[in-house]
Parts: sequence; structure tokens; C-alpha cells
Amino acid sequence: MAGLPHWICTTCGTQFKESAQPPEQCGICADERQWVNWQGQSWTTLAHLRRDHRNTFTEEEPGLLGIRTEPSFAIGQRALLITTAAGNVLWDCVSLIDPETVNEIRRRGSLAAIAISHPHFYSSMVEWSRAFGDAPVYVHADDRMWIMRPDDAITPWQGASHVLPGGLTLLRCGGHFRGSAVLHWPGGAGGRGALLTGDTLQVVPDRRHVSVMYSYPNLIPVDAATFRRIAGIVEPLRFDRVYGGFSGRVIAAGAHDAVVQSLERYEQAVRGQAASL
Repeated sequence: MAGLPHWICTTCGTQFKESAQPPEQCGICADERQWVNWQGQSWTTLAHLRRDHRNTFTEEEPGLLGIRTEPSFAIGQRALLITTAAGNVLWDCVSLIDPETVNEIRRRGSLAAIAISHPHFYSSMVEWSRAFGDAPVYVHADDRMWIMRPDDAITPWQGASHVLPGGLTLLRCGGHFRGSAVLHWPGGAGGRGALLTGDTLQVVPDRRHVSVMYSYPNLIPVDAATFRRIAGIVEPLRFDRVYGGFSGRVIAAGAHDAVVQSLERYEQAVRGQAASL
């Protein structure tokens, strides 16, 4: 029914299809990879979010704009806008979209596509699409069950990789979710290449390593076979920089070797071969 609110889960930031009353629970937060608000399931709407939140913009490097909501909302991730001659691509998403954000992106050439690493960052992806003329939203088909607001703009891609405008390539890695993906940007880092990873490969606080977990908040690891598979996907890529899913989580240089070494380190740990401290 038109005019009903699209409720947003305050814990993960995912927007749901319209309903007069909020859903009983958020299926994404009830999953073992996430958690339900300690005070119980709670909801907001985009209209309420706009009252006391705003998006901030950070020039991460030439051609790459970071978008983050302040005060921090839900998981607190940032989105990244990549500018290319063939059209601009939004990597990952945040729940808040408002006229100021739309104007900022349009000033840079609007939006050709949206691509999202995994369901925890689906947020208000349909609202973003509609704000930019129903821009296609690419999510991996293996994760379609987590789409809480279906829409014709959502384009599930299948298989191991998918090419986007501007020479960008999505690659399915799995691990965190079955369809968890990374985005390879050959033109990033001054032409040395960049890998945008969301939570698929999470840049850890030392900013010299990455890790992969089935659940980050609940500390559920993945097995060695999963790490070997992910290493086989990312090792052939050319990149010198990694942008994780959160502000400041960047491996600025030497990122290819850092990723390979991180995966080897983790595999040794789960096999019981890590050096004792």
C-alpha cells in the first residue's frame, strides 16, 4: 500500500518493504552473524533519520569519495563513490540519503551503478537507486534471500565475477556471506590498483593486515579452505591499496603483499601452526 513507512532497523541499518507497523524482527540481525539490539528490536524511518543525522564527505584520493553518516548510525560503515569516464559507481551503501547527498553526487556526474559487498551493507539501497533514476543495484545472487525491500532495480549477479562501468570488476569471494564480494579498481592508487573490500576482507586496526570472519561481532571464524579459496581469487589481481568498509581502515601501500601474508597468517593460526606468544 502506497504511503506506508519503510522501516529501518536501528542495529544494522537495513530498510524493509513498506508496512503500517514495524516487522516483528530484523532477519539480518537475528542471524548468527549479527546481533539484536540489547534493548530489543527497534526501528526508525528515513524521515526520522534525516532530522538529526547528516552525511559527511571525504576525498579519499582522486576519483574516490568516502560517504559516512554522522553521528554514526547502525553498523557505521562508509560508502565509496568511484568516478570513472564511463559513469560513477557507488560501492556499498549507508542508510541515510538526503538532498545534500544527492546534490553532492550529481555534482560529480551522478550515478551509473550501485554495487554492494554483502547484506549487512544493503541499508537503503532502493532509496539510493530511485534518487538516481533507478540506477541498477548489483548484489550477488547467492545473497538474494537477505533482500528485505525487493525492487526491480536490484540486479542479482551470478558466478565468479561481474564487470561494471569504468573497468571495475566485482569478484565473489564468499566467507562472510556466500555472496560476499570485493570490487577491483585498476585505476585506483594512482594507477597501481585498489581493492575495495567492505567486510569481505576487513582491514584490521593495525592497517597492515586484513582478516575474514564468518561473524565479526560474534567472533566466528572461517576455515582454512575458505582462506585458500579467497587467496586464489585476490592474489592474481594487481592492487597496491585496500579500502575496508570503515573510515580510516585503509592499507595505503603494499596492500597486495599485505593481503596475501594476512591470509597465510590466518591459515597457519587455524591449523595450529602459528607461533606462540
